[in-house]
Amino acid sequence: MANDSMPLSFLDDVKADRLVDLFGADKDRLAALTIEFPGLYFDFSKTHLTPDLIAHFSAAMRQMGMEQRREDLFAGHIANPTENRSAEHCAERGEGAAVSVDLAKQLHRRMRALIEAIEAGALGETSHILHIGIGGSALGPDLLVDALGRDVGRYDVAVVSNVDGSALKEAIAGFDPHKTLLVIASKTFTTTETLLNAESALHWMTEAGVDDAIGRVIALTANPQAAFDWGVDETRILPFSESVGGRYSLWSSIGFPAALALGWAAFEEMLEGAAEMDRHFRLTPLDRNAPVLAAFVDQYYSLARKAQTRAVFAYDERLRLLPSYLQQLEMESNGKSVTLDGTQLNGESAAITWGGVGTDAQHAVFQLLHQGTRLVPVEFLAAIEPGHDFDEAHHRQLLGNCFAQGAALMAGKAHEDSARAYKGDRPSTTILLDEVNPRSLGALIAFYEHRTFANAVLLGINPFDQFGVELGKEMAKSIEAGGTRFDPSTQALINRAMA
Repeated sequence: MANDSMPLSFLDDVKADRLVDLFGADKDRLAALTIEFPGLYFDFSKTHLTPDLIAHFSAAMRQMGMEQRREDLFAGHIANPTENRSAEHCAERGEGAAVSVDLAKQLHRRMRALIEAIEAGALGETSHILHIGIGGSALGPDLLVDALGRDVGRYDVAVVSNVDGSALKEAIAGFDPHKTLLVIASKTFTTTETLLNAESALHWMTEAGVDDAIGRVIALTANPQAAFDWGVDETRILPFSESVGGRYSLWSSIGFPAALALGWAAFEEMLEGAAEMDRHFRLTPLDRNAPVLAAFVDQYYSLARKAQTRAVFAYDERLRLLPSYLQQLEMESNGKSVTLDGTQLNGESAAITWGGVGTDAQHAVFQLLHQGTRLVPVEFLAAIEPGHDFDEAHHRQLLGNCFAQGAALMAGKAHEDSARAYKGDRPSTTILLDEVNPRSLGALIAFYEHRTFANAVLLGINPFDQFGVELGKEMAKSIEAGGTRFDPSTQALINRAMA
């Protein structure tokens, strides 16, 4: 029996009908489980959500303090209690505490002024942007430039995050060091991997005879003093607020390479698209709220159906980096085992996010999705307008494959040969963009941010800290410093490869 003291205990007693039967029993199901948003269409109808489940989830979310936690988020109150910080990424797009919104606007004006100076040649001839960061300081800008910058042609942009020197070598291949702008992104400006890559890039420029190479460095950081101490001119330091977390930071000065590569107007459009989603999340009733319904889907399959992963497939090459971006956003935010009050989480935390691109994935992993024993909720993304001028048959086939996969997962197919049978009743969500543009992409990324937050509310956890990444980094520093003995296996590896 369910434990009524637990907000999500109703999931213990859920008896789910098959998806095809849910459609057969409710002629209004499609209308009830699809949401129209400017430039985006969300279809949750091929999931096992029902009006009854949505009502129970909504009540649970309120019991878990949704209204207060959401208000704290937008008001700039403490939303990250373990670090005693607010989480003010929404203020970067104009939705938040007035003082924080004003500060964000000031810092955006500073960023715009520097971009205009670069465009005017104040830092010398510039053709290439080498952006160095890691985690949220790299994944966000990389996604934006790759998705939106393919036909812009303003600058060549390369993003380096891996400390492997081969990554840097590949990035600078074909770059003229005399025409390269070096952008260093680090919230603390102490990130070991980032600074090592930055030093190597600066050495590459200096060795090539670049006059005043440090003068072609832009620093993006919440710790301007550290960047100044490293040698960056204060006029080339673009700060952002300490209350903006790394994986939520692309809206701040961390988005500088995207704003430079795409143009300021495109960056502003992206901010406005995100702000529209902010207002939707803040003001729309829970049962018609896209991020909230998505969180209900996530928690239903994780807790009621014991799904350990969720898969995201972009049927658009321009969104190929989205699964990687979501991996950090979702798993670093909600991969926790401790609740807000410090007790152990009673149940599962975030599912493992993974995915791929369009028809490539169909021929690689969809066998498991259709006929494997593990339940994997799937999320499809596609755009109505193509990103190319080739024969429209390309895009029709792409969309046809996307929509067919969702239909096949749900319907299945009986066959006398069990090896050729499809059980069906496998869930999927589809997000359809009118087109991939700055406004729609901004709204889409903000949707995922708020979905992550809504999941955290249901789980009763803090999505804004990330202590789990620290231990391995501390040990790596110990290895580099020497003098520390590790377990026999680790010590043998060190002796074999690093002695």
